[in-house]
Formats: sequence, C-alpha cells, structure tokens
Amino acid sequence: MITGELKSRVDRVWDAFWSGGISNPLEVIEQITYLLFIRRLDDLTTRAEQKARVTGKPEPLYFDAAQQELRWSVFKNTEPEAMFRTVGERVFPLLRELGGDGSTYSQQMKDARFTIPTPALLSRVVDMVDALPMNDRDTNGDLYEYLLGKIASAGVNGQFRTPRHIIQFMVELMAPTPADEIVDPACGTAGFLVAASEFLRERHPEALLDATQREHFHRSMFHGYDFDSTMLRIGSMNMLMHGVEAPDIRYQDSLSESASGDAAKYTLILANPPFAGSLDADGIAKDLTRVVKTKKTELLFLALFLKLLKPGGRAAVIVPDGVLFGSSTAHKALRRALVEEQKLDAVVKLPSGVFRPYAGVSTAVLFFQRTDSGGTDEVWFYDVRADGFSLDDKRMPVDANDLPDALARWPERVGAERDRARTEQSFTVPKAEIAAQGYDLSLNRYREIVHEEVEHRNPLDILADIETLNAEIEAGVAELKAMLG
Repeated sequence: MITGELKSRVDRVWDAFWSGGISNPLEVIEQITYLLFIRRLDDLTTRAEQKARVTGKPEPLYFDAAQQELRWSVFKNTEPEAMFRTVGERVFPLLRELGGDGSTYSQQMKDARFTIPTPALLSRVVDMVDALPMNDRDTNGDLYEYLLGKIASAGVNGQFRTPRHIIQFMVELMAPTPADEIVDPACGTAGFLVAASEFLRERHPEALLDATQREHFHRSMFHGYDFDSTMLRIGSMNMLMHGVEAPDIRYQDSLSESASGDAAKYTLILANPPFAGSLDADGIAKDLTRVVKTKKTELLFLALFLKLLKPGGRAAVIVPDGVLFGSSTAHKALRRALVEEQKLDAVVKLPSGVFRPYAGVSTAVLFFQRTDSGGTDEVWFYDVRADGFSLDDKRMPVDANDLPDALARWPERVGAERDRARTEQSFTVPKAEIAAQGYDLSLNRYREIVHEEVEHRNPLDILADIETLNAEIEAGVAELKAMLG
C-alpha cells in the first residue's frame, strides 16, 4: 500500500485531471493507463536497445528510426502544444496498431482514444506521471491498486470492485498452486487474478526460478474475460503493473457466447460475477440453458463455472443470498447439482455492508469442487459478522474482524469444526440434512439459537407493590391538601 509522498503524488495526478475537465473516474483511469503504457513502451525499447548493444544481435523495437519523437523520453521534453499534437495525432494511432505484437495489452489498446482536452493538462500530467517511480514491481502494483480504489462511481449494472481484503481472503482459502490455470469469467479490473499472482510469488517463489514454470506463470496461468473494453484495458494494465507479462485477458460476453472452447479447461475459478438480474432469453448461450433453464445471471454464471472447471478443479465465487435459498426450479436444481453431483465444501456468509458504498446486497462465498461424481459429505458454514471495516457507506477500519478466524478454521472444516455446536459462528451440516431441507444453503436454516431463560417476579407481588405505592400517593395528596387549608 502506498503512503506518504508517493500517495500525494498520485492524488495530485488525479486532481489535475479533475480540475482539467475530466471528471469521470473511469475515464481518468483510462487516460492514466494509456500514459503508463506509453511510458512502458519506451522503457522496453530502451532495454531492448541496451541488450542489442551487449549481444550484437538485433532486438524487436516498438519505435523505428523515424518514430523516435514518439517516445516518452523525447516528447516529454517538448513544448505543450507540440506534445499535444505528437501524442494525439501520432502516438495514439501507433498504440492502436500495436495489436500485431500478440500481447493482450496491445490488443486492449487497439481502441485507445485520446481524450485529454488541452495541451496544458497533458503537459502537466506527463510531468507528474514521469515523476512516479516505476522500477519496482511492488510499488507499481500498489500504485495502480490505489488508482483503482478511486473508482467510486463504477457501480452501474452490478459492476463494482470487490474489496481487496475479501479477494485476498478467498485467494488464501483456495491457495493457488504453480500448476493451476486460473480464470475469472467476469474479471473487471482483474483483482482476483492479481491477488492470485501475488499469492504465488509469496508462497511459491521457487516456481518462478524454473524456466518452464516461469513461462506458465507469465503466459498461460491467468485468464480473464469481460465485455467492457475499458475494464479489459484496466485489467490488463493491472496485471502488467503487478509483473505478469502476458495474461490472457480478452473480450468475451461469458453468458452470451458459447464457452465450449474453454469447457473443462481451468483448475481454479475466482470470481464475483455481476448480479444484473435477468437476461433476454435470446441472448443466452444455448450450452448454458441446456444446463439450467433460467434467465438469472447469478445462476447462469454458476452453470458456466461448472462448465469451465476441469474435473477436480475448484472454485470460490461470490453469490447473492438468493442463490442460497431461492425456491425456483432452477435455484433448487443448481443447489442440488452442487451438493449431489459435485463437492460443495463451504458457504461463507459475508456481512451485508461489505460492498458499500456501491451496494448493500447480502452475499455469500461458495467454495466447491467439480467432481461430476459427488463427494459432498458435510458442508462448512461460517458467519462473517465483521470484516475489519464499518458496515456503513464510510467503510472505516474497525477492530472487529472475523476473517482471520475463518482462515484459521478453514483447514479444520473436516476435523474439529465438525464437533462445534450449531450455536457457534461456524459449524458443519451433513449432506443428508441439507437434502432434507430442499438443498437450502442459508446459514440461518441450520443455526441453533439458544434463548436465555429470564425469571420474572410473581405478578401478585408486583400488584402488591403497586397498591403500596398508590396508598403512599394518596396519603401524600391528603397531607398536601391539609397543609393548603
């Protein structure tokens, strides 16, 4: 997390856009993303030139001899008017033509639009971005995460950022391994993929020392779909800033297009899909409606997850509470499939304020494994009542936090947790009992509430007290009358 002077510098970049006439946070992020990418292209070219000088062998360059004035290091030193013409008329057209190099970043930049309105603003933000330290991967990632945290108005159409600490909680429970192939079919800013990459760097540093494993990490481990081109650009840049060279971040309307090409391809799904209500039946991929007859996005995404997972693959996905107890045929069929045909590991209920200020929707995290042969024995339930932040729109840090306890108890869901009483914050429920309840997965269905016994006084004693009190009042009133004459 960035603090101090660096945080102030980023704030000043943001304020410059705001005062310069760009007030849409997504547009600010997008324009900063372009500038960071243009700067990176220059850095990569400089590195390639240095390598070519050392080895004596030619290296692929992003700028040829006739394009030197398009490099960040060159145009940043020109007058504002000249810089504005160069960036708007020559650098951005070059960005849009970079798709041929095969990287996902270049693919996402093919629709790049230059919307900085004045030479003065461009010159100002170029100076500010140039002053940001970009040589350290951790700093780059934190810097970009901080920028993403400023997206406060992107809560339309169910599209909002999952809090970083909830993402990290889900990643910690899933514990990705170097052999995993990870997908988020509604990736947005790629927060889950970034957290998984950071987890692997921290817990499996040896994996990046092996050439084959390193190639897998950078080019075939991380996959993200989205149908919002702005989010694809932001997500791609987020991965780049966190040191993943070529993730598979691509355009795909996951519910409207057949996923047959990606069926049974992934070993781990981490996702918080949008809960946008119902889709037009004609726009839903037929291979999903064959699995579940519904128009509800949250159920269609669950069907998609089961389709994308390899047998043995596992998933941690956020769902609205309605998925847990909805009474429609589709709701029941999907819950039954998770419990009877796959292996449902856990239901972790989240506090209803966890997505504020974007939404107050009640949610839970489902943890399951695709087996196609069942395997659910007992399902672990955990009631997260506090996540370390206030549950109002301000989301201020507070001491109460159940997430560390949930993390500590997770390995014991097949051990000591099975002995916990249903009155506790976590407990397990046998599959047979869940089946008997129509596959209802709401925690309150199985929780036991102990009512405290309260002893009340005998009513006759209370009436006697009232009579005594009345007698005292009457005596007092009579005494007062006598005194008044």
